[in-house]
Amino acid sequence: MDIEEKQADLIDHFVKQASALQGSALGPLVAEATSHPSLFAFSEILTVPSVLQVEGTTNSVYLDMLRLFAHGTWSDYKRISGHLPQLVPEQILKLKQLTVLTLAETNKVLPYDQLMKELDVTNVRELEDFLINECMYAGIVRGKLDQLRRCFEVQFAAGRDLRPGQLGSMIQTLSNWLATSDNLLLSIQEKIKWADSMGELDKKHRKEVEDRVEEVKKSLSLKADVDFRGHEEIYSEPGGVMDYEEDRSRPKRRRHPIP
Repeated sequence: MDIEEKQADLIDHFVKQASALQGSALGPLVAEATSHPSLFAFSEILTVPSVLQVEGTTNSVYLDMLRLFAHGTWSDYKRISGHLPQLVPEQILKLKQLTVLTLAETNKVLPYDQLMKELDVTNVRELEDFLINECMYAGIVRGKLDQLRRCFEVQFAAGRDLRPGQLGSMIQTLSNWLATSDNLLLSIQEKIKWADSMGELDKKHRKEVEDRVEEVKKSLSLKADVDFRGHEEIYSEPGGVMDYEEDRSRPKRRRHPIP
């Protein structure tokens, strides 16, 4: 079962549990959900009516906790920790994992220095162990650890819950991408038409050259035939060429010395 299937089953489980609880009874459920090693999405739990009803009450801390794990980071928790229950180690681990996903949303090359600062990690060995054992083995990210450049090259990162207002930004981004794709497709189609037209012109030019070559061949063949016939006529005329035997039998004149 992959991470998406696990998420769907877990979300369904916690949504059903939250729907049957009220007020302070939601506390243990929120703690369990935010500690679960395979759950990284919380927006569906946030939309449960019984969860929303604690807004503005003494139990609103549970709603704030879910919002932190849905959209926040470890740095966010440190800023508001005085207003939230103290996190257990499993929750700390989960929030740091989610922090890596948030960083990977906007950058595919994450410097070690930035990661160590955001995760409160003191050395490279600890950071790399965390990325390998708690992130890559968990299936939430894939990438390459570059020790020479001191960075983590992200190849894949699981998506987090959409933050309030983020949907509009995503729609705009997708609209821009669609417009760019349409322009690219139009450009490709124009290049295909140009290539087709150039191909036709090339065929036409090639045909003209081949026809011209045939004409030259015929002209040369005709000229050679005419020249050959002309030579035949010359050699066939009486007296046109002196017979060699006749020339041999004719007495040669003897030259007398000049006195």
